[in-house]
Amino acid sequence: MAIGVSLETGTASIPESIKDYYGKVLQSSDDLQTSACCAAEAPPQHVRDALKDVHEEVQDRFYGCGSPIPAALEGITVLDLGCGSGRDCYVLSKLVGPEGRVIGVDMTDEQLAVARRHVDYHAEKFGYANVEFKQGYIEDLQSMGIADDSVDLVVSNCVLNLSPDKPRVFAEIMRVLKPGGELYFSDVFADRRIPAELMEDPVLLGECLSGALYVEDFRRVMAESGSADTRIVSSSPLEISTPEIARKIGFVTFSSLTVRAFKLPLEDRCEDYGQIAVYRGTFPEHPHSFDLDDHHRFHTGKPEPVCGNTADMLSRSRYGAHFEVIGDKSTHFGLFPCGPSDQAAAGRSQAGGSGCC
Repeated sequence: MAIGVSLETGTASIPESIKDYYGKVLQSSDDLQTSACCAAEAPPQHVRDALKDVHEEVQDRFYGCGSPIPAALEGITVLDLGCGSGRDCYVLSKLVGPEGRVIGVDMTDEQLAVARRHVDYHAEKFGYANVEFKQGYIEDLQSMGIADDSVDLVVSNCVLNLSPDKPRVFAEIMRVLKPGGELYFSDVFADRRIPAELMEDPVLLGECLSGALYVEDFRRVMAESGSADTRIVSSSPLEISTPEIARKIGFVTFSSLTVRAFKLPLEDRCEDYGQIAVYRGTFPEHPHSFDLDDHHRFHTGKPEPVCGNTADMLSRSRYGAHFEVIGDKSTHFGLFPCGPSDQAAAGRSQAGGSGCC
């Protein structure tokens, strides 16, 4: 399935043009020509609190499209793909604490120079140093010494769309994640495959548009990589207000989505085994309820029927200590009798989510 352009066999100028765009053309977020790489909503309070300690220059060179920072981070190892100037790495550094570890990967010299310039600043702010930055391509994490089954969480903020070889990226993510580990990322998605000639336009690429994955291809790539059930956490439409860019690619509908997936042997449909999940209310940032995705909200102490995949996501990941999952898979009752709301169903169709969940 030819979804991207291989680094070995494809157009070598594509990654170089992206490096130039983010390293030389863009000097701050004000230089972006569209809102594709801009956060559509404010980050949660605990992230905003951590951002207060992040150096101003690091924040000025941030080009993300969301807030891909989930709960339950203390003491874990996090890998940030396309870390840029290090904004999310430094936020994560504070949230994982002194026992945790954060690895930032980027290909751009200028962005990494900003990130590395402020390592000591943040170590002094936080009282510990737990961040390292590696230069290289996200398609080849092994060359940077990132081992199999070594990472608890992989995050990425509006970067995966820039890769010319997306199947290889997702395969690498699944390789480095520990069993039960999580991929949690925000990115731009498209409602169709982008014509090949537009994928070589440096501005459309740099603005996170022409490299956007068609949502159905994303579903297929994730299934081939070993994650049969991906979940949409949030979604928002993207508008192209720059006339020149709209003339080139305005026929495509784009959305900014935050997505989560787990390295677990999940089924490709939501199956009913009569299981129940109860949220203990133990995430400090979510004392009253926790949203697994755009249509699974677990209220503290309230038993909720769940499909087998959801039960595994909650019990076989780092979230396991925060949920009581009742029942097993000894008896099968057919497809799980649930349906998302109309709004969530529309988001699922747009983002290529699985089954009824």
